[in-house]
Amino acid sequence: MQKVNSISLAKVREATDFSQAQSDVVINGNNTDIIVPGQVLEAAVQVNDQRYILFLTDDVIFEESLTIVLIDLQDGVKEVIRLGNEYSTGSFENLSVTADSIHFRFIGDSLWTIKTADSPRLRLPFGSDPKGVKREAGLKKYMTISATPVPEKAH
Repeated sequence: MQKVNSISLAKVREATDFSQAQSDVVINGNNTDIIVPGQVLEAAVQVNDQRYILFLTDDVIFEESLTIVLIDLQDGVKEVIRLGNEYSTGSFENLSVTADSIHFRFIGDSLWTIKTADSPRLRLPFGSDPKGVKREAGLKKYMTISATPVPEKAH
């Protein structure tokens, strides 16, 4: 996996009181017709030749959430994970990528880790994700997400 700068977004629908903005994923200046929720691309990670994980926000002051989207250039959106809670604010920072995982910070003093699989895994509907993680209903997942609290520094 590697971080890439060849992806951008073209907004196709403004946010409303009830829904996120929608954007078309643009790779190397070419529209993909893959529509994702969100309007600000915080980072993009290439998983393989066909798949990317996008980190998206909506540019909402005081109530920012992070939308993590796995896209496949052939199949479109494969999975969406939302991270955040009402009235909580966070900033996406310290992204690092290894061969098999992505690490970043968002909301609180936790280090978040994402791992992805080529084929879907069985997902237990309750209690399998950390607090603040929301997924669409379903029994399969491609991405696993975990949070590790960062130890407090001694003063």
